[in-house]
Amino acid sequence: MPQSILTSRRRATALCLAACGLSLVAGKASAEGPRIVDSMPKAGEVIDGRTVGYFVRFDRPVDHVHSTLSITRDGKLVETLAPRADSAPEVLFARAPSLPPGDYTLHWQVKTMSGVDTVEGDIPFRMAR
Repeated sequence: MPQSILTSRRRATALCLAACGLSLVAGKASAEGPRIVDSMPKAGEVIDGRTVGYFVRFDRPVDHVHSTLSITRDGKLVETLAPRADSAPEVLFARAPSLPPGDYTLHWQVKTMSGVDTVEGDIPFRMAR
């Protein structure tokens, strides 16, 4: 076979292997749970207000119906928040009345759109007044 055909086949094989490798990496990344992109409050933030809107924005859509937000203080449940179903597909959003001054944790738990995986986390914050 001429050298140019062998070089072309090697190049095509290398491109195919590279593409397969990239799809495996992409498949692994999409199999991981949603990741936080933004939140209110941000971790360690001090909030000063009468009514507070809480949200957690993820890097992909989440199942609003089977996801939860709650606020705890010293490990005890203070408030269970109902995420609004009409928020953006990748955002859990809820409002709550102002809390007394102190340290709190916004706990979130989301289910992926496939309904298979559940991911959860905590965002500590402080209420100033």
